[in-house]
Amino acid sequence: MAHNVLITGGSGYLGGTLLACLDPSALPSHGKIYASVRSNDQALKMASYPVVPLKLDLDDHTALHDAIVERAISIIFFLVDSRRSTVQKVMIAALAEVQKNTGLPVHFLHTTGAKLFSSHVGHPTDRPILDTDPDLYALQTTCSGPYPIMNEALATNSTIIDLAEKHSVKSYIFTPCIVYGAGLGFGNPISIQTAAIVRAARAVRKVYATEPGNPTWPVCHVLDNTALYIRMLHQMLAGEEMGYGREGYYLASSGSVAWGDLYGAMAKALAKRGVVEDGEVGLVDERALEEMGRALGCSKEFVGVQLSGTCTFTAERGRRIGWVPEFGAEHVLEDAEEEVRRILEALG
Repeated sequence: MAHNVLITGGSGYLGGTLLACLDPSALPSHGKIYASVRSNDQALKMASYPVVPLKLDLDDHTALHDAIVERAISIIFFLVDSRRSTVQKVMIAALAEVQKNTGLPVHFLHTTGAKLFSSHVGHPTDRPILDTDPDLYALQTTCSGPYPIMNEALATNSTIIDLAEKHSVKSYIFTPCIVYGAGLGFGNPISIQTAAIVRAARAVRKVYATEPGNPTWPVCHVLDNTALYIRMLHQMLAGEEMGYGREGYYLASSGSVAWGDLYGAMAKALAKRGVVEDGEVGLVDERALEEMGRALGCSKEFVGVQLSGTCTFTAERGRRIGWVPEFGAEHVLEDAEEEVRRILEALG
């Protein structure tokens, strides 16, 4: 029996690019690839993709469970909500039932974020933390930070691993970082992280660093991020060995850059377009921090979570299964002018 696949989040930046780049003919033998939609309009917009639109209400847990079991979906890529674990619990339970009914191995991939492996939740930053580190699960379960929303998302990672292990479902924690580049889907075409820099700078007419020093963060082009998703799907369909569960962390990153360098490259690009007063980067003050928070829809205390921090999380596991990023870390700086143009056009 062949695997049937469900991909959620197709209207988003990452999910839309994944669906646009998906080539079923390049994958091992499989059944249907479904993409969840919330409306008939979304289903029509997916007509050009090599997937079957599946209208799902993720809040109707009974219908969601039944939809997975009835279609014998054995692989789920979850790209919707990294904070809560409610929907994922339903999906994992349904996958366990599919496995019982079909005998197929079942897989659940959860998309989280690099913030949950950073200084914002108390992760060590004095050394590289590999995504292959055997102590990563233990670290994840003991770390916490000052922001309840972050701690909830951190707990979700552990909940998924624990529940999947209980149900004999293979789980994967997929971690995007600062992702940039043109999204290829029908929905959101721009990054969340770089767009936040632009939105904040536009509000105060200047690019500000939110903490002293020059902390670093991993980066990844959206096409390389997509390539890791597809490589992992290939491994699942082929039944090839890959780490899962407590050894199933996957960071999509080609390397790290300093926030100051990224701020500087984007400040120069914004200054050329007259969006900010100059191309220099300043250290934020209280007035600017409050205005930036309003522009980002968060408290001033949370601005730094969106725009800075230190993350030494380092990608290794993806390379072990044949993933090779095309764009080096420095490319995000070289592409800053185009990134700014894309973001401004999308924001209007």
